[in-house]
Amino acid sequence: QVQLVESGGGLVQAGESLRLSCSPSESIFSFNRMAWYRQAPGKERELVAVTPRYGSRIYADSVKGRFTISRDNFKNTMSLQMNSLKPEDTAVYYCNGVREDVAGLQTDYWGKGTLVTVSS
Repeated sequence: QVQLVESGGGLVQAGESLRLSCSPSESIFSFNRMAWYRQAPGKERELVAVTPRYGSRIYADSVKGRFTISRDNFKNTMSLQMNSLKPEDTAVYYCNGVREDVAGLQTDYWGKGTLVTVSS
């Protein structure tokens, strides 16, 4: 069973930074796509940023210019550098990975989430 483990969440003040990390139990290169999602209290889960195996990274408009997603195939980790944090960034952040088999069937894997709280 593939596992994704997040780390790095915590409580910070507005304007500060945090770095989240995601460590998969298998090679990060086996994932066609990896991403960060978040879910704020009372809201639906939303996409924050995507890093495909090949191609350009994609960001939600709300985090463009503040967040940077990266993947390190050598260290087998994916990270989300979050700068200039705002109270509205408060949420549980989830690591997501998508793998595709030879038949083209895609499978989603999720971490359990890490809480980020930004105080004003």
